[in-house]
Amino acid sequence: MVKVEQDVDYYIRLMQERDIPQVLEIDREAFPTQWPRPSYNSFKQELRNRLARYIVVCRPNALTGFPERESGPSTFWEKLRHPKNMFFSRNSAPPANPPPSREHIIGAAGFWLMVGEVHLTTIAVRESFQQQGIGSLLLIAVIDMAMQMNAHMVTLEVRTSNTNAQSLYSRYGLNQTGVRKRYYSDNGEDAYIMSTDTLSADSFKTYCQEIKQVHEQRWQQLQLVNKIWEDKSE
Repeated sequence: MVKVEQDVDYYIRLMQERDIPQVLEIDREAFPTQWPRPSYNSFKQELRNRLARYIVVCRPNALTGFPERESGPSTFWEKLRHPKNMFFSRNSAPPANPPPSREHIIGAAGFWLMVGEVHLTTIAVRESFQQQGIGSLLLIAVIDMAMQMNAHMVTLEVRTSNTNAQSLYSRYGLNQTGVRKRYYSDNGEDAYIMSTDTLSADSFKTYCQEIKQVHEQRWQQLQLVNKIWEDKSE
């Protein structure tokens, strides 16, 4: 038996091999000029890399929904982090030919944990779901994971021309700390290095909690609006 939790539209979980085809679609939409392009095999290798973690934002459907659990999540963020132990679970023996995912994946993010630093390698959202806060949810989840894994910093590279991404990252505590010249192989563009302050600092923990509260309120309001619209359309 499965059920769909009606009070949350999206949930975040660890990426699995069956998700790769949809994640490749999202990557092509988000990074059309990227070269070399990621492939099924490259993502498969990343999922088996002990240093790497990849997460996806999904929308449940009537067929799959959420697996039954003994007790439901108590907060908005626990609902998004479904299943509850998503951060550290690994499939020890994944099927050789996994079936494609029946969930609709709308965003993905990945990072490496190296020497106590979380290095964000990718974050992308389907074009039709952009400007809805999905990228923010992914970034908050990555920061949350980094703190749970006792990392002391989150860092990333971003194109110098990608001012929208820079604005998003700066809102969530990442500041420009350097430049990598000709970092992108497709056009030789420079990259800004953006990093957080020390994650264990009380000031940063307080800031993260405030961010999560703002988004909890935003998503609860969005869910209420969706419910009102559904009621009117019946």
